[in-house]
Formats: sequence, structure tokens, C-alpha cells
Amino acid sequence: MKKERTISHEVPYKVVLVEPDIPWNTGNVGRTCLGLNAELYLLGRLGFSLEDRYLKRSGLDYWSKVPLTVQSDIQAFFNDKPLEKVFFFSTKAKKSYYETTVPSGAYLVFGAETKGLPAFLHQQYPERFFKLPITKAIRSLNLSTSVGMALGEAVRQNTKGESICQI
Repeated sequence: MKKERTISHEVPYKVVLVEPDIPWNTGNVGRTCLGLNAELYLLGRLGFSLEDRYLKRSGLDYWSKVPLTVQSDIQAFFNDKPLEKVFFFSTKAKKSYYETTVPSGAYLVFGAETKGLPAFLHQQYPERFFKLPITKAIRSLNLSTSVGMALGEAVRQNTKGESICQI
């Protein structure tokens, strides 16, 4: 199942959610993508319907405007992506995301809220895994918070302080 929406401008960032479980997180991520000029990809089995009322409620009236691609085959998605532009996020990663350079066109990849990214991705791309630094007081951040932090850092690095707002 592939669903695409027309993108009317160049989108410098791509946020990829692999098998997300919670609709309101995905709705919030979609709203963040729209606000920070990113495309949203949903891969694999979704834990909800794209018609879910919680998804639409958290995405507000922006959900229909989010540049969205849905693809069922996770492995096929990554086959033709330039490795230097793919950033997988995991609490198990050793490298800090804040110590790397994020190019325009980067794919920021996040796993399901309940189980993270599939093991085959950890095995296939171990050098491309990064973590968001947090204290030991918690195991992880909320998915939509993590996306906001990672996407915000990519925007910060690539705009050199210039506003991305179109007023």
C-alpha cells in the first residue's frame, strides 16, 4: 500500500517512522514535519488506521497537508538510500546525534514506541545508529518528542540561524 501526497516545494528532511503504534504520536509527528519542512514516511505495519480519529485529532487540520508516503516493505525502502544520509535513532546506540553532521536531505528514522527499530536494521546498519542524550532517570523519550529534537537539530545545522518561516 503506497499513499503519496503532492509536495509543492523542496523538502530538505525526511522523517521515517517504522511500524508506529500510537496514532496521536504519528499525528503530532506529521504536524511537526509540516512545520519544519519535512516529509513523513510510514513504513511497515501500522498500529492504527490512517483514518483514526486520534491521528487526525493530534495532527489537527494540518494532517491533510502533511507530505506523506506509506510503504509496507521496510527493507525495500532502505535499499536505494545513500547511507551517509540515513540516521537511525535508538536508546541502544553508542554515538550521540549531537556529535554528527546532518546533511540536507537526511532520513531521520525512528522505531515503534513499544519495541524500537527491527533487529535486522541494527544488524545491517550498526554504524548509522545514534542516540539523543538523556539522563539515566528515564529509559527513553516520547516518539514525537524525539522526532522534534532530531528534526530541530537538522534544521539548526542546515539553516545557519536563518529562519525557515515564510511570512
